[in-house]
Amino acid sequence: MNKTPSRPRRPRILAASLAAAALLCGTGSAAAAPGAATLTPDAVDNYVRTYMAETDLPGAVVAVTRGDRVVRVAGYGHTAANRALTARTPVPVASLSKSMTALAVMQLAEAGKVDLDRPVRQYVPDFTLTDPRAERITVRQLLNQTSGMADSTHPDLVGPQPHTLTEAVDALHGVKLASAPGTRMSYHNTNYAVAARLVEVVGGKPFASYMADRVFRPLGMTGTTTVDSTAEMPEQARGYVRAYGQLIERDQPHWFTAGGFGAVTTADDLARWLIAQNNGGTSADGRRVVSAQSVTTMHTPPRTPSGTAYAMGWTRSEEGPREIRHTGQLLTHNAAQTLLPDSRTGIAVVTNTGMISGDDATLLAQGLADLARGNSPSDSTPFTLQADYVLAALTLLSLALGAKGVVRARRWAVRAAGRPWWRTALRTLPHVLPIGLFLLLGDLAGLLTRRGGDLAMVSYVWPALFVWAAVSAAASAAVLVARAAQAVRTRWVTSEVIEAPSAAAYRSGEVAAR
Repeated sequence: MNKTPSRPRRPRILAASLAAAALLCGTGSAAAAPGAATLTPDAVDNYVRTYMAETDLPGAVVAVTRGDRVVRVAGYGHTAANRALTARTPVPVASLSKSMTALAVMQLAEAGKVDLDRPVRQYVPDFTLTDPRAERITVRQLLNQTSGMADSTHPDLVGPQPHTLTEAVDALHGVKLASAPGTRMSYHNTNYAVAARLVEVVGGKPFASYMADRVFRPLGMTGTTTVDSTAEMPEQARGYVRAYGQLIERDQPHWFTAGGFGAVTTADDLARWLIAQNNGGTSADGRRVVSAQSVTTMHTPPRTPSGTAYAMGWTRSEEGPREIRHTGQLLTHNAAQTLLPDSRTGIAVVTNTGMISGDDATLLAQGLADLARGNSPSDSTPFTLQADYVLAALTLLSLALGAKGVVRARRWAVRAAGRPWWRTALRTLPHVLPIGLFLLLGDLAGLLTRRGGDLAMVSYVWPALFVWAAVSAAASAAVLVARAAQAVRTRWVTSEVIEAPSAAAYRSGEVAAR
C-alpha cells in the first residue's frame, strides 16, 4: 500500500474568511440572494483548496449551482492512479445514484405505467420473499426505504455478489422481512436494486439504457452512466483510507451496485443534475424530464412511519436552515449532494477517501452550504484525524500490558494454584473481552455504516480502530497462552515434588522401609 506524504497544514477558516470578505467588498448588492456575494468561483476554489491542504485530501470534484446557473464546476488534486481530476473526470457517486433511480420510477408513474401505491409484485413477478408480508410491499415503500427489508435479514454487501438485477431480485427468495411494510424506515441498498429492476421490466430495456435515454441525455449529462459493479468504475474505484494522519491507497472490494449506488458521473453533469432538482425537473435549457410535482414528491418524506426524514433518494431536514440532501459512500470514495431550497442552491462533492475515516465530501458540502448562506465555513475535519492518535496510544498500551502479562505469567500461575477456580476465571475474564470485541467488530461496522459489515470492512472504515482491536486481541491471547502454559508447568512441577521421594528419605532408610 502506498502512502501519500503529508503536507503542511494551514488554517482553513482564516483563509476562507479573508477571501470571502474581499469578495464581499467588491461584489454584490443589497437586493442579492442570501450568500450571493460570497458564493463565487474564487470563494469556492479557495475554500476547497485550503480544506485539502489542511486535511491532505488527495482529490475532489465539486459542482455548485444557483437557480439555473452554474457557479463553479471543478476538479482538484488527483486520482489514486495520479491522474489530475477535472470537471470532466468520471467519478463514482455511490448512493447519490438512488435519487436518479427514483426519478426514473417517477417518470414511469407519470406515464401511467406504474402506480406508486400498488404492490411491487404486480410489476416484477419474481420479487418474492419467504415472508408473506412481502406481497404487500408497494413501489412507494421501496423508494421511501420502508419496505421492511433490511441489512439485518439480508446483508447485501457481505457474501457472494449478484451480477445482474435479475440475480439481485432472485437472491431475495429465501429472505424474511425485518419489519412489516410501511412501519419502519431501514436504509437498504436492495430496495433500489428492486426499483431498478422494475424500471427494466416496465421500461422495456436494460436499466443502464433506460437511464441513458430517458434521464441522463435529456438533462445533457453525456458523461454519466450507471454500472453493475465497482469493478466497472473508473480505476475500479481505487481510492484512499486514512490511518494515523496518513493516506493509504486501497482497492475497493467488488460490490454489485446497479440501482442503489452504481452511477458514475462528472462535476459538469452533477451541476446539470442539481439545476434540474432546483428547477422542478427542468434542465437549464428548458428540457423537462419529470414534473415539478414529482420532484416535490421525491423531496418530501412520507407521513408514515412518523418521524422519518427519508424521502425518495433524498433526506429532508427542517431543523435549522432547510436542506434536502443525500450522501454516498464506498469504502474508498465519499459523495454528498445538498439542495438549499431557500436560495435554490445546489452543491455536490465527490472525494476519493473512504467512509468514516474520510468523510470529506460531507464536510466540504456543509462548508460550501455555509458559504452559500453568507457565513464563514465551519471549521470541521474528519474526526479520525484526532481520534486515531488516541487509538494509537491505546494500541501501545495494549502491547505494553500484553508484554507485562506474558513476563509475569509464571508468578500468576503460582498464585493461581492456591486460589479457587472461580476466582481464577474472574481474573482471566478481562483478557477474554478484547478477543470477543475483535470477533464482533464486524457487527460494529454495521452499526457505524448502517449496513451489514465484517472485519474486512472495518479495516477500511476505520483502520486505526481495526489495528487497536487486533493488537488488543493478540496481546490478550498471548497472555492467556502464557498463563496456561505456566499453569500446566506449575502443576507438573508440584506433582513431581509431591510424588518423588526426597534425598533425606533415602538417607534415613524410609525408602527401604516402604
